[in-house]
Amino acid sequence: MINPTLSPEVTEALANGQPVVALESTIITHGMPWSQNLDTARDVEQVVRDAGAVPATIAVIDGVLYAGLTDAQLTALAQAQGVAKLSRADLAMCMAQGRTGATTVAATMIGAHLAGVEVFATGGIGGVHQGAEVSFDISADLHELARTPVTVVAAGAKAILDLPKTLEVLETLGVPVMAYGQTAFPAFWSRGSGLDAPLRADSAAEIASAHRMRAALGLEGGQLVANPIPPEAEIARDDLAPVIAAAQADAATQGITGKAVTPFLLQRIFDLTGGRSLDANIALVRNNARLGAAIARELCAKPG
Repeated sequence: MINPTLSPEVTEALANGQPVVALESTIITHGMPWSQNLDTARDVEQVVRDAGAVPATIAVIDGVLYAGLTDAQLTALAQAQGVAKLSRADLAMCMAQGRTGATTVAATMIGAHLAGVEVFATGGIGGVHQGAEVSFDISADLHELARTPVTVVAAGAKAILDLPKTLEVLETLGVPVMAYGQTAFPAFWSRGSGLDAPLRADSAAEIASAHRMRAALGLEGGQLVANPIPPEAEIARDDLAPVIAAAQADAATQGITGKAVTPFLLQRIFDLTGGRSLDANIALVRNNARLGAAIARELCAKPG
């Protein structure tokens, strides 16, 4: 079994039983331009620290899987060109070829679990794409949640997806989906999706207890905590709907498929909202990092 290479900060935290929160790296390499990507990465890591935990950004650099990056590594990754976007299917090949890759939700969960990190904070998970009944385009994130025991904090699934089908697949796979502090399932940039979450949690302690209980029952997989974007940062669902529809129509016209769909749609939505979508994205990632740190602290108080 290959263990990730830990940063000095993460090594010390895990050795001392301190709370650690995993962070993905695709937001750095595929989500924002230089140097906003580096500023955001540093900011989110600092949010985790300020909330009483240690950040562990997951990435593959020159074939080595890291859990926790030094500032020099973070800076280099933010400027790197041709970085692979890694999920479960491509993680091993990237490492075997000695390449550099940024981890999606699925690959970050794998890296976190190998490092012994139980909580992962991200923006939004992948899910069932629109038209999946024809394309079969379903994110590997959903299956990873069903098999890897990490609690994932996200602002729901990305609003560009087919959210009813995403929730159905998660239910079929036995993944607990809990909205934090509300009954509505959030839709990334919006606090509500028009759908109810299957479960509700109102405290970090409650989420940590559920995580420990799943392990005690011998249940595989993790759990999804759907944390709504702060009210002051959200873009209303009614305002977003025509923007998303226009972006999806553009993708269909241009024949965008597979892994290229999500980054294309996010860029088009950024353009059509005049940058509001990116501001909201940063706000929700920071919000999720704070909640992730709170859950990690509670898990340290309830050792498994």
